[in-house]
Amino acid sequence: MGIFQQYSSVFNAALVILILIIFFSFVPIGLWITAFFSGVKVSVSKLVGMKLRRVSPGKIINPMIKATKAGLDLNMDELEAHFLAGGNVNTLVDALIAAQRANIELEFERAAAIDLAGRNVLEAVRVSVNPKVIETPSIAAVSKDGIEVMVTAKVTVRANIERLVGGAGEETIIARVGEGIVTTVGSSTTHKQVLENPDSISSTVLEKGLDAGTAFEILSIDIADVDVGRNIGAHLQTDQAEADMRIAQAKAEERRAMAVAKEQEMKAEVQEKRALVVEAESKVPLAIAEALKNGNLGVMDYYKLKNVQADTDMRNSIGKSKD
Repeated sequence: MGIFQQYSSVFNAALVILILIIFFSFVPIGLWITAFFSGVKVSVSKLVGMKLRRVSPGKIINPMIKATKAGLDLNMDELEAHFLAGGNVNTLVDALIAAQRANIELEFERAAAIDLAGRNVLEAVRVSVNPKVIETPSIAAVSKDGIEVMVTAKVTVRANIERLVGGAGEETIIARVGEGIVTTVGSSTTHKQVLENPDSISSTVLEKGLDAGTAFEILSIDIADVDVGRNIGAHLQTDQAEADMRIAQAKAEERRAMAVAKEQEMKAEVQEKRALVVEAESKVPLAIAEALKNGNLGVMDYYKLKNVQADTDMRNSIGKSKD
């Protein structure tokens, strides 16, 4: 009986320890204690509810503690809803604290919308306080005299909190600045005007209001570098001359081919006529024989004809020897 009671006591102790382990692993008592002493009012049942909703309590309570210490009045349910929507609660709270310190008006709803839109709301607040410099790649443009000019610009921008949701990003700013540079250089009479006065590019681009519809406000555009590239006009003229030469060669080849074809055609006609003459000459003896047989041609007439042919042949041979 004593052994049974001993085993029963050990079993009960093990059971109690197991229950305590399960309880403390499921209920974040340590987090609740931290929140309590940090001034964040949250019940154990609420922490258990977060566990059941598959929400990590630490990702809600820790940012809530930071917000409370910073003097922000945030709703824990809103933070949890933002977490469930796929937002970054910690970054959101950091952005709200940074905005408060910088005296920037930023409401929770707007900050949550910016975060859910895929933008870094904390970085946006920082850029709103400390302007950011965007350097464009080397942009090639051609002035009216045909000289290529390579321009690199640095654009100083400040984040516009109100336009972060739905506003265009840095790529649009770079594209618009590049378009302004190409337009300004292209309207210059000579490339020397651009080299002598690069500030004209900045002033012209700024006047176009390139930050419209973007998440940034352009503060300044500074031309960092201007280089002279190729002589595009000369290259185009050379290419045009080569193209004209190829066209002329093609037309000359076409005329030569037509002349050769015409020559071959004339040779064929001459050969055809010679064949007709030979055929006609081959019929003459037959005609003479038929005329002698029918009595239409006498013997004396035949000899006269032969004399005429011999005389004609002699004259032809004499003419050929003179040639």
